[in-house]
Amino acid sequence: MNNHLENALPMKILLVEDNPADICLMQEALQDMNVRNQMYVAQDGEQALAFLHRTEPYAEAPRPDLILLDLNLPKKDGCEVLVEIKADATLRRIPVVILTTSQDEADIWRAYDLHANCYITKPVDLEQFYTIVKAMHAFWFETVKLPTEREL
Repeated sequence: MNNHLENALPMKILLVEDNPADICLMQEALQDMNVRNQMYVAQDGEQALAFLHRTEPYAEAPRPDLILLDLNLPKKDGCEVLVEIKADATLRRIPVVILTTSQDEADIWRAYDLHANCYITKPVDLEQFYTIVKAMHAFWFETVKLPTEREL
């Protein structure tokens, strides 16, 4: 690992996922990478938006550096959440990675039309899942420059 990354502030990830097995898998993958991330979980679309808008019980929630968003969610689906994120001037700059099981071309087109930053289909193979998590982390937290939170 690069020395400058060891002293960096932990990156904050909001995982919007309703499948407990996928949540656990993501937590394990990030822990195994031995990087300093803080992962927060919202298990449905309404909870994700409450977290992002810092409404009760999330009034003290941090602003995530990256959102990993499943499409198939209860209460509000991932596309509805994405629309609200990208319509909000205080949230739209947070990169949103669609991380879903859907390989449907219509879902891919719709996600990009709604301004998703990228679309990744969850692999079923554990090793491939770890490879994808490592690649996402390397790209979003080691390669690109993300905007920092500021008052608008």
